[in-house]
Amino acid sequence: MSQTPVSLLERLRQPGAREAWERFVELYSPLIYAWSRRAGMQDQDAADLVQDVLVTLVQAMPTFVYDRHKSFRGWLRTITMNKWRDFCKKPERAVAGGDAVLAQAVAPDEAFWEADYRQHLANRALQVMRADFQPATWKAFWEQVIVGRPAADVGAELGLSQGAVYAARFRVLDRLRRELAGMLD
Repeated sequence: MSQTPVSLLERLRQPGAREAWERFVELYSPLIYAWSRRAGMQDQDAADLVQDVLVTLVQAMPTFVYDRHKSFRGWLRTITMNKWRDFCKKPERAVAGGDAVLAQAVAPDEAFWEADYRQHLANRALQVMRADFQPATWKAFWEQVIVGRPAADVGAELGLSQGAVYAARFRVLDRLRRELAGMLD
């Protein structure tokens, strides 16, 4: 994607927002799938649950209004839990443990939920964004920010000035902030 509007959530409200939905699916499908697997679902059932949640979101997003005082992740968690409960009500697909298993698997406590959500979303956004940067820019960012190497060392290895390493860091982090605008509040 060549441009990043302020909020993916706002873009999802627009009719025919194919790129926004593709980005959303890239970011959130693995997270919803991981919650489902942690709740004891088999691979195929977890994949089905992801699809059910996404269908619900496609239906709900045109009327969705982002409120920075409310939590998108809480709403997503509620939808996921409700779809999981619907799944468990089917006699042929019941999961041992009932609601207590999902509540524990999806969110043992608010601190865990928050950390898990933020980490997954940031990691997934970085994976998706990587293709949008030149290899040297990405490598400079990665080595300096993620690995924690000094900018001078990274620059020397890549044949870049220290300033170029800092610029790469800024570009990627700025893009990450814009990419996740409204989703980490």
